[in-house]
Amino acid sequence: MINAVGRELPERIGNYIVKPYAGPQEAIEAEAPVCSRRKPAKCAAAGTKLLPDLKAAILACGLKDGMTISFHHSFREGDKIIGQVLSAIKELGIRGLCFAPSAVVNIKNPSIVDFVKDGTINRIQASGIRGELGDAVVDGLELAEPVILRPHGARPHAIETGALSIDVAFIGASAADEFGNCTGQIGPNACGSLGYSFIDAASAEHVVVITDNLVPYPCVPMSISQMYVDYVVKVAQIGDPKKIGAGATRMTKNPRDLLIAQRCADIMAASRLFKDGYSFQTGAGAIPVACTNYLADYTENAGIQASFALGGMTGAIVEMHKRGLLRSMLCSQSFDVVAARAIAENPTILEIDNSMYANMFNKSCALDKLNFGILGALEVDTDFNINILTGSSGEMMGGLGGGPDVADGADISIVTLPIIRGRIPSVVDRVFTCCTPGSSVAVVVTEAGIALNPKHKNYEMLKEDLEKAGVKTVSIRYLRDMAYSLTGFPKPVETSDKVTCIVEYRDGTVMDVIYQRKGEV
Repeated sequence: MINAVGRELPERIGNYIVKPYAGPQEAIEAEAPVCSRRKPAKCAAAGTKLLPDLKAAILACGLKDGMTISFHHSFREGDKIIGQVLSAIKELGIRGLCFAPSAVVNIKNPSIVDFVKDGTINRIQASGIRGELGDAVVDGLELAEPVILRPHGARPHAIETGALSIDVAFIGASAADEFGNCTGQIGPNACGSLGYSFIDAASAEHVVVITDNLVPYPCVPMSISQMYVDYVVKVAQIGDPKKIGAGATRMTKNPRDLLIAQRCADIMAASRLFKDGYSFQTGAGAIPVACTNYLADYTENAGIQASFALGGMTGAIVEMHKRGLLRSMLCSQSFDVVAARAIAENPTILEIDNSMYANMFNKSCALDKLNFGILGALEVDTDFNINILTGSSGEMMGGLGGGPDVADGADISIVTLPIIRGRIPSVVDRVFTCCTPGSSVAVVVTEAGIALNPKHKNYEMLKEDLEKAGVKTVSIRYLRDMAYSLTGFPKPVETSDKVTCIVEYRDGTVMDVIYQRKGEV
């Protein structure tokens, strides 16, 4: 089959029936009603849900071979929950599990790859599996089924419809009481928003809250209610908040990154949508953080106030809020310690469910109100298709995250990337893995120029606004030619015919597949 972005797909991959991506206005309606596997939980005779250790909680939940377990990734590289839980499961001899976290962000010690090799895990579903696990998968790590990768907005929908059915959800919380009321906003190891885990808590058959900070009943603030929680376990440490923003929210002095960030802010400020009450999502990374700072100055100089910032929050966005330039923050994830602490300190910073953030099958989601979305990419091609997963040699370098959701939902989606990385072009004829369809991308910004997408729904409006502001643009093919003139034509990545990953779009259809790298074992 050929889908709407020209990707050739098999009709079936094992037991997985492929529904090809059909286009931006062709979302398939949910074929199953919204459902929950949640069972009622009762306290023990002692009037507490607190159990002595993880093994006791795993046994109490009835976890068996072949079931599905989930986690949130709010601690990112500082997560210590996943390793502890998988180690306990392995010691209990439970095998063949589906590992379904919201994402995997380069977690080590212990390695998740080892739990696949020993048979504890044999299936994986997530929004991203970057790092050692991702590289092992594309190199042929033996799994019972290809990995299913979903954008942030697609995961809640998959859970609600039963496409991803969770048996036990393990939720790390920086503060919890003995009945399971919990939060990530306070405590010595606060991670901030638990927005990724709300859908797991509401829908999983069993829920275990894991904390290193047991507080008196009731836990305040209360992100997740006791009515969803079966058991509570106290451990020595759930995560290292210093590693939440490892590499994600650094300030940059790189002239190239600053130029790209300045151009992003120029585009937003030139748009007619940049007015009192505008909304934005900038996200994390050197370029987005710098862009947020430039945007704050533009907002102050214009004498206006943004209505809300959306998605993952950084200290730069919190600072913009403190300056009175931003009325509210709708936070599904906290990218650094400053953002993690801010929710509990200000009632206009709201912790939101990831389904509210980006699930297109809700009656509405917050992305439906978003004006500007800033996105990163590894590659963009001449059709404006975006690759945010795989690098130039086929290695797994990123996660889908909310990128496809934001590109589709925002009025103006701005993709940022350097024109080359090292000796590798970033603007190419055809991306190695298509993650976001070009039709949803409004503009690509590089240090070599700004390219507008003539096929985007708001092209004419944006073109007129940029011309009026004197912002010059170039064609996407100009950027490609510039990149190739610096690097030469890239050598194609050789792959076998074994599908290692299925890349779904936000509507549950298949955008692309990732094949095993040739010669890898």
